[in-house]
Amino acid sequence: MDTEEPLTSNVRPATDAVLTIRIIKSFPYRNVRNHIIHSINLKETTPQQLYEQMKQIINTTGGLRPYRNMEYDTLKLYTKAHGTKSMNLVINFENDKEFTILSPDVNPSQTLYDLGVENETEISLFKLSDYLAYKENPEEKW
Repeated sequence: MDTEEPLTSNVRPATDAVLTIRIIKSFPYRNVRNHIIHSINLKETTPQQLYEQMKQIINTTGGLRPYRNMEYDTLKLYTKAHGTKSMNLVINFENDKEFTILSPDVNPSQTLYDLGVENETEISLFKLSDYLAYKENPEEKW
């Protein structure tokens, strides 16, 4: 008898995935708000399209009003489903080149699927200059 259940990240197809977007307003103060996007087609959606969708969500969702005054410009993988998480609760400092999916260096024609995004992936949305400053001095404030 096979009692092993499939992983939830493998149950949904890449054309109907669920993503968690971690909107980071402040790294030192750990101001992070999660937003879940349902039914996203990873094989057709580019990082730029995801970024535009998130900008629209931030500007129209009442609960995200405190996050509107930031100029977000970067998307980076935080963790994939059933993967290891970073010890830092705000952002993962590892593999900047490999895990960054939206920045001036990334090919804009690649889809999220091409960049390794899977169902139930967590993606951080933040301002690159704030991230670089925090990476230089990862001091947390209260």
